[in-house]
Amino acid sequence: MGKYQRILVKLSGESLAGSNRLGIDAGALQYYAGEIKSLIDHGVETAVVLGGGNIFRGLQGTKKGIDRVQGDQMGMLATIINSMALQSALLDLGVKATVLSGIAVETICEKMSRQRAIRLLNDGQVVIVAGGTGNPFFTTDSAAALRAVEIKADLVLKGTRVDGVYSEDPEKNPHAKRYTSLTFDEAIERNLQVMDITAFTLCKENTLPIVVFNVNEKGVLFDIVVNGNKERGTLVTPATNAQKQ
Repeated sequence: MGKYQRILVKLSGESLAGSNRLGIDAGALQYYAGEIKSLIDHGVETAVVLGGGNIFRGLQGTKKGIDRVQGDQMGMLATIINSMALQSALLDLGVKATVLSGIAVETICEKMSRQRAIRLLNDGQVVIVAGGTGNPFFTTDSAAALRAVEIKADLVLKGTRVDGVYSEDPEKNPHAKRYTSLTFDEAIERNLQVMDITAFTLCKENTLPIVVFNVNEKGVLFDIVVNGNKERGTLVTPATNAQKQ
């Protein structure tokens, strides 16, 4: 097995929508399930946190007259729907998976418990943590950082549409500089959007490294986690000697 024994993967809700942008695309769901299976098959203990933006975003709801707290709660429920869909796709591939939720939905999934999550990971199951942090005003990025710290993950992998962290949005500026590695302090000083500030600070304070990678590159998770390929994303660490490209 590679360098990382236990990891947490953060995927946006939009990634499950595929080209549809809304809802859940069956092909996208099968693709991500297959990528996660490749890690499980190699003995990597894997947790996943999904966003819910393909179904509902709390902040967008406020523009339509929905109270922010209630809108965030609706967004938490959206993450549970996505998590159940991923669980189903994994089970279809013969991969055991359990959904744990930050909010209580007893007839659908178990309440998130650090001890329960670690036991499941030790048993080789994929742990999908839904329901955000269980509180409004926190993003699923923050939930991912929190859960990663709780389960003592070795690494957080944040899936995006680009292959790492850039000096500017590469979809808007094709000349933006790509970094192969950064320290937390460098990312803050350069105001680089790695994760939201709460999530980023939580990872920094707990010396939990982050890899930002392109979720649409087949085999990328296996290549980063198992093969240790540093070229497939941007590694953000607390070290002071990060090598920049």
